[in-house]
Amino acid sequence: MSLATLRTRLIEHLIHPDGWSVDDVASRSDYDLNPDARSTGKALRPAAVLVPVIARPEGATVLLTRRSDTLASHTGQIAFPGGRLDPGETAVEAALREAFEEVALDPGVVEVLGVGDAYETVTGFLVTPVIGWLTEPPSVTASPDEVAEVFEAPWDFLMDPANHRRDSYELEGQPRRWFWAMPYEERYIWGATAGIVRGLCARLYGDEAEPVAAAGEDAA
Repeated sequence: MSLATLRTRLIEHLIHPDGWSVDDVASRSDYDLNPDARSTGKALRPAAVLVPVIARPEGATVLLTRRSDTLASHTGQIAFPGGRLDPGETAVEAALREAFEEVALDPGVVEVLGVGDAYETVTGFLVTPVIGWLTEPPSVTASPDEVAEVFEAPWDFLMDPANHRRDSYELEGQPRRWFWAMPYEERYIWGATAGIVRGLCARLYGDEAEPVAAAGEDAA
């Protein structure tokens, strides 16, 4: 019952894929906690990530990756499979393509339920989260050039605001930068990935009188 409830909630609260546009405006961003750091006038590069929700009998989980330590940027960070849009691609097409390239996730086993709110990163990307539903655990293989590890985090953990915290770092000579983080076991989920999770949580449960209870009911 809880998995069916979650799937229905996702369909009802997400944006239909046909409602996506490359000209969408970000609803959330890395600047939400750092408003003074925003620069103006720069064109954002469209990107998309796949948020794969796996309907395990014991409760829904979300597939995540740890980026390879050999990448030029964001090495070792926790991320959803994804990347920039190729010319003419939609967010859904890019998210499914990137997931196949990064972890060999077969697009045929992913039911796209909708998209979430666009997220602006400090690196200049406008990221659309594409939420996919998988009826059983998928067969995946990490591309060693891009991904060091593939793992799953429980849906109810990610959707519980008690697990969302504000952390910060400060580089010499620069203002302190704040970001959302949600450490899970030995892994540190933070930055844009955590911000996208926060946005999804708000879209799905923000109008609930008791959002934590509602999220727990979906994933129990």
